[in-house]
Amino acid sequence: MRVVIVEDELAASDNLAYLLHSIDDSIEILKVLDSVAASVDYFTKPNNAELVFMDIHLADGISFEIFDRAKISIPVIFTTAYDQYALKAFKVNSIDYLLKPIDQEELGEALEQFTLQSKDRSISEHQMNGLLDLIKVGKPTYKSTFLVSQRDQLVPLKIENIAYFRIESGIVWATTLNNMSYSIDSKLEEVEEEIDPSLFYRANRQFIIKKDAIAKIKYYFNGKLIVSVNPDCAERIFISKAKATDFKNWMAS
Repeated sequence: MRVVIVEDELAASDNLAYLLHSIDDSIEILKVLDSVAASVDYFTKPNNAELVFMDIHLADGISFEIFDRAKISIPVIFTTAYDQYALKAFKVNSIDYLLKPIDQEELGEALEQFTLQSKDRSISEHQMNGLLDLIKVGKPTYKSTFLVSQRDQLVPLKIENIAYFRIESGIVWATTLNNMSYSIDSKLEEVEEEIDPSLFYRANRQFIIKKDAIAKIKYYFNGKLIVSVNPDCAERIFISKAKATDFKNWMAS
């Protein structure tokens, strides 16, 4: 499979390349393009790419501008931080997307879908106009406050005061910087979609951790990492080998 990546963040493109090779080491990454201009230049010339991974926001504009200036006649998988419920409609129109940070399992499913479907699909003008209608140019907005139950009342809990979220016995808990815990009436996946990914990271199935709450990172067996947070958590927080590079890049960003 021959792939082109359109992504202006080096850490994100490196992580995507790592995940792709982890899934299938025969995948050939032909080119990494970091701008609208570079992408237009590439796709207006002969190439043998079979699949494109494309970030929506690039340094010099919106990636949809590429389609106005170059013909892309192969499938495109968008990578985005936008709300998944709005974009889900385009699954049925043969446009796929992956939410950042990219999950290896979801990436594998997207690749499987690509191999099962026709490789000569292109994005129609109708589909592109629909995407433009759904996605507002600019940064997505994130929740700033959770309403949590405390005795017989609801209390506003500011996102800036939360150190990490964890799931325990099916219940999601938010632990604050002063070591208070409150139950959240949402699934952990829903919480992940509502908070700023530059501030919080989905460490594993049990934890979402805040960058400012991370106290120490240690290497563990088989390329894993162990993260210590403040306030301290009784349970170990592991970062898998597959996510370790992405996590370190996130920490450094």
